[in-house]
Amino acid sequence: MSSKNPIGLFDSGVGGISIWKEVHQLLPHENTIYLADSKNAPYGQKTKEDIIRLSCKNVDYLIERGCKMVIVACNTATTNAIKELRASYDIPFIGIEPAIKPAANQTQTETIGILATKGTLNSELFHKTIANYQHLNIIEQVGYNLVQLIENGDLESEEIKELLKTYLDPMVAANMDYLVLGCTHYPFLIPQIKEIIPDHIKIIDSGEAVAKQTKNILEQNGLLNTSHEETQHLFYTNSKADVLKKLLGAPFSDNVSIIDF
Repeated sequence: MSSKNPIGLFDSGVGGISIWKEVHQLLPHENTIYLADSKNAPYGQKTKEDIIRLSCKNVDYLIERGCKMVIVACNTATTNAIKELRASYDIPFIGIEPAIKPAANQTQTETIGILATKGTLNSELFHKTIANYQHLNIIEQVGYNLVQLIENGDLESEEIKELLKTYLDPMVAANMDYLVLGCTHYPFLIPQIKEIIPDHIKIIDSGEAVAKQTKNILEQNGLLNTSHEETQHLFYTNSKADVLKKLLGAPFSDNVSIIDF
């Protein structure tokens, strides 16, 4: 495996672009391939068996295109399928988990909120994580319909603002001082979230930590691309491409392709 081979990323749609941006910012010399399984979004409402099956299908696609490692840029896929992926494939995997630890370590009110999908909040991995913080008041909230609205490009809609208000107001009333975004789609809603919650509440997502872990794993495996050749970034989706192009912006939006997948 050459260090010039691309990093692969997949998500149940466009949300993982929030992770891709952090990875690209930290590792600008790495080639990347992003796969958006928007046709099957959201994963959060699917069974564990379906999530594993779809995740393996996505990984097969990325490996066929020469990816040297895969970032599972989806909280639900990570919490439900990362164990099976690591057991089935001989490449490094980076998973995405809600950033509970930094919130738990820094909270002053001992109350943190977690906005995530049903699939993430119900997973065994998530329950193992929060078991370490039984002294805290951890408010779990499923972000019903948020992923689908983001996939439709409705980031500024009144519907999404009303849903966010419904989900966040009880957390604010409970005196949370940290809000953990447990879905890679949700960072695209940070401007709307900031209009609802007080300024003192800190918002945490996993993007920066994932980028740093990606760099560490590449270095450990001798796969960090030290070449300064022009990089290539390819984006594939099996549904409408307009939202993906909008979130990427120029010049990367020119590299989006619709595939039958």
